[in-house]
Formats: sequence, structure tokens, C-alpha cells
Amino acid sequence: MADYIEIRWHGRAQQGIVTAAKVLAEAALSEGKYVQAFPEFGPERMGAPVRAFNRISSEPIRLHGQVANPSIVLIADPTLIGTVDLAEGTSDDAVFIVNTPKPPDEMRKKLSLNKKAKVFTLDASAISIECIGRHIPNTPMLGALAKATGVIQVNAVINDFRENYSKKYSQKVIEGNLSAIRKGFEEVKEG
Repeated sequence: MADYIEIRWHGRAQQGIVTAAKVLAEAALSEGKYVQAFPEFGPERMGAPVRAFNRISSEPIRLHGQVANPSIVLIADPTLIGTVDLAEGTSDDAVFIVNTPKPPDEMRKKLSLNKKAKVFTLDASAISIECIGRHIPNTPMLGALAKATGVIQVNAVINDFRENYSKKYSQKVIEGNLSAIRKGFEEVKEG
């Protein structure tokens, strides 16, 4: 498939991982791409590990199984490092985006990744608390994804988020999330 990408999100319940995958899919759809977004839940309790997945392609997607070989992995909760195989199924040159104030090289070592892997970090937790007032790192992670990979344009994420969520949330919540997307885009660091 031309321009076919698989993405896996790791986080914990109530961190907005499933919503982030949905927002990414909606933004990619608005750019004329074919998309899939779906979650995988373990025990349904606050703080339980959660995974979500995206497929994005320039051609129709005929696959309907689990994402086994993601080329991009987003880690919204760094406490999962060492408890979950976050690099499972990835190639040597996969892209990892980690929510942490620590530098990318430190995360490369903690994740036991080779030098070909691309590692990006940002303090999405601090950004979300500053911009939204709550620890929900999903929207800063979307901004970082746009900057680190170019899979989606940051303006597509911003415009789609505003359009799809303005009726559901207050203007203050919308603007906080849009600010968090922009800060994630601006503050992500590559190692």
C-alpha cells in the first residue's frame, strides 16, 4: 500500500489515548487519507494500561486486524517502560514519541532501542496541566506527532479538533487543548 502507516499508542485509562487516536484519524480523513482508529482495553479501571491504534494510507485499507508492526509508537505514560514491551513488533527505524521531561537519548537507553530508531520526547504532562488544567497528555502528543513525523499537518489537527469538539466542550476547554497541540508541536525534541 502506498504511504501506509501503522501507529500504536500506549497510555493509561483517563489519559485520552483512545480520543487521541480518534482525533488523529479525523484529521487525516480531512486531509483526504484513508484511516482506521480503534482501541484495545484491558481491565476497565482508572489507571489500567490502554492501547489504541491507527492506520493511515493514501489508498483504501483492507486490513481489519490488530496493528502488529507499527512504524510509530507514542508513549503517553512513561511508567509503562519496563512493564510493557513498548517496542514489540517495531522495525529498527521506528519512531518513538515519549511523554517525559527527560532527553531522547536517555529514553532510547531505557527502551533498549538501537541507533536507527528515532526517539522524540516532550513533557506532555506539564503542557496539559499548564494549558488544560488537567493531566491529559493526548493533545500535546498529537502536536508532537505532527512535528516529528509529518504524518499529519498540525493545522489539520487544530482545525479538526475545533470543528469536531466545539459543540461538546466549552470554548475554554477547546482553546486549552488547541494551545496544548501547538505547544506539543513546538516543544518536542529529537535525539
